[in-house]
Amino acid sequence: MASRVIVPERQRDGVFAGKLKPKAAEGNNRRAALVDIGNLDTKRVGGDAGKQQQVTRPATRRFGAVLLANAQANAEKKNKKPVVVIADKTVVLKTKVSNPVAKKAVVKPKQEPVIGAGAEEAKKEKPNTQKSSRKKKVACGLSDNIVDIDAGDIDNQLAAVEYVEDLYNFYILAESSSQIPDYMDSQNQINAKMRMILVDWLIQVHNKFELAPETLYLTIYIVDRYLSTNVTQRRELQLLGISSMLIASKYEEIWAPEVKDFVCISDKTYTREHILGMEKSILAKLGWTLTVPTPYVFLVRFVKAAMADKEMENMAFFLAELGLMQYAVVMFRPSMLAASAVYAARCTLNKTPPWDKTLEIHTGYTGSQLIDCAKLLVSFHAGVADDKLRVVFNKYSSPKRSAVALLAPAKSLLAS
Repeated sequence: MASRVIVPERQRDGVFAGKLKPKAAEGNNRRAALVDIGNLDTKRVGGDAGKQQQVTRPATRRFGAVLLANAQANAEKKNKKPVVVIADKTVVLKTKVSNPVAKKAVVKPKQEPVIGAGAEEAKKEKPNTQKSSRKKKVACGLSDNIVDIDAGDIDNQLAAVEYVEDLYNFYILAESSSQIPDYMDSQNQINAKMRMILVDWLIQVHNKFELAPETLYLTIYIVDRYLSTNVTQRRELQLLGISSMLIASKYEEIWAPEVKDFVCISDKTYTREHILGMEKSILAKLGWTLTVPTPYVFLVRFVKAAMADKEMENMAFFLAELGLMQYAVVMFRPSMLAASAVYAARCTLNKTPPWDKTLEIHTGYTGSQLIDCAKLLVSFHAGVADDKLRVVFNKYSSPKRSAVALLAPAKSLLAS
């Protein structure tokens, strides 16, 4: 066997590797370690082997600021001279700076001179918060007859009051491309009555699962969009509704129902493979385009513009859901359906005036433009109590929703 080579231990600044340092040198352990890793300067000064050169701290910005502050403080102490001041027969010693050190100059932005009627307003203090800028912007753009409906949501970041108007201007432009055409003539086995039965059942399922309102409106849009692009068999109509609600739930809900839930709600008429196959077919026909402005998007904004209380809000949503069931309303724009629901709700609750400047500006419609659609909604309200499809009627007959379905319809609007 080869013999092991024994390497003598190397001495490092008086300390042997692997052994403890003598007690007399314990105080220099850290300095010795710092010398080893190069954190201290090992040069000797003036030939004195017992002293090390003083370490110079790097001149960082913070360290430079400290040095400057100390220099200014020392200069002020040197230039201060005592001054005798007599106040109320009492001798007081004060210090006077004969040659003060100039303070750091702060460059202030130059203010442009204001000429004209706005000169007096410029003299007033200008707050820097977004809240006040929003108030000034609204105050300059609205007249006395128009209410700022976003004034109460300035502190609410989710309300997006700074660009909510731009959002709804975009929705108005986007609804033209997502408008559903008249498709019922192209369907061989489906008619408007079958569609009404399907929507009534979907609203019942929506209530059973306790889904968000956005999910219901998107579900009906997906159903109509698919029927406008594809000829569907009668036996597949309920499957289309189930798969459409599954897609809408995935898009809108935090906790969407599972496929097995829809299999159960359909009394196992369709299997998991049927639902997933229809889901794939729907997404292919729609080109995966699901981000569209539904009537719900506009309804929330228009109800806010109407300064509606809870009763009027429920009435507007009641009339809008009645419109979802009827195929005759499909041809109207989503924004017009929402505005007509608000108009008909105000007429039903005898609000005066039924339409004002604030609603006209935020909806983009005048009262005369909404008469036809509003009359349809009121006629649906007048006949829903005697209809066999009573899901919407029962939903809005509960005290939870102010029992607005039990109120008398606006027959004055029908008479006009």
